Amino acid sequence: MWRIRAFEERLAQLKRADEVPGLIHLSIGGEAVAAAVCGQLRDTDVVYSGHRPHGHVIAKGAALPETMAELMGRAGGLCQGLGGSMHLVDTEHGMFGATGVVGGSLPLALGSALAARMRGEDAVAVVFFGDGAAQSGIFAESVNIAVLWRLPVILVCENNGFAEFTPRSAHTTVERVSDLVAPWAIPAATVDGNDAEAIWAQFGEMLRRARDGGGPALLEALTHRLRGHYEGDPDRYREALSSEEWQRRDPIARLQSAALARGWFGEDEAKTASDDAASTVDEAVAWARQSPPPTPELASSVVYAA
Repeated sequence: MWRIRAFEERLAQLKRADEVPGLIHLSIGGEAVAAAVCGQLRDTDVVYSGHRPHGHVIAKGAALPETMAELMGRAGGLCQGLGGSMHLVDTEHGMFGATGVVGGSLPLALGSALAARMRGEDAVAVVFFGDGAAQSGIFAESVNIAVLWRLPVILVCENNGFAEFTPRSAHTTVERVSDLVAPWAIPAATVDGNDAEAIWAQFGEMLRRARDGGGPALLEALTHRLRGHYEGDPDRYREALSSEEWQRRDPIARLQSAALARGWFGEDEAKTASDDAASTVDEAVAWARQSPPPTPELASSVVYAA
């Protein structure tokens, strides 16, 4: 969680310095979801994401230097600098892609889940999406197929209350995304998305069920993004949290306080974790800056026609 936050805070600085091209969407404040979900997955488990994918990619195991290089448009990046923020792929660690198409990853996850079952594996597919995607037709279609074929797929909705700039109350009367799957009677739960332990426990139960052939499930995590929809968004459409309220909600501070209280580690180790995350990100930035931009010839070598 510290690595994800340090990475994205530095990414915001690089964006303001024009070292990162294109739009970037940060998940600062929502690190618990990525860490608690991906932390329980194997490399053979497939993950898909949306337009806010950095935390998922890092939590799934992607190397920070290559991830940063991709965001900076460098040839050493995960996709040789051609994909950028919304098209991160790291198949070695089971990160099969992200997309800016709202809800676009949902049916892709079903395909990976079906492939795993046809191969006789116990691998599971996980797809992250926002609450806005749940209003799309592709969501209902994907849930229907997943249930019909009992696919080993877990749908994880990161509900931060806004579909881009629009509050949930403006586009639906259904408050909870977990209620939307009631007609299919699949396991569904809503948890505090800033409570890493709660997410870990609920997702772990769904993961075990999916591996055992129990079929799909949906987890809704109620979370909060500290930044606007995209980096540079004036963010005038919602009220800012007070510093006191954020201290109560901050998923990293909450987990760290619980860990200290239980004696998992001491104050020195907690500070070391934060410092190490910052140093690791500094090294990733330095590595990415040394990587050259992709050559013009690369574009033609990775495009083909049937």
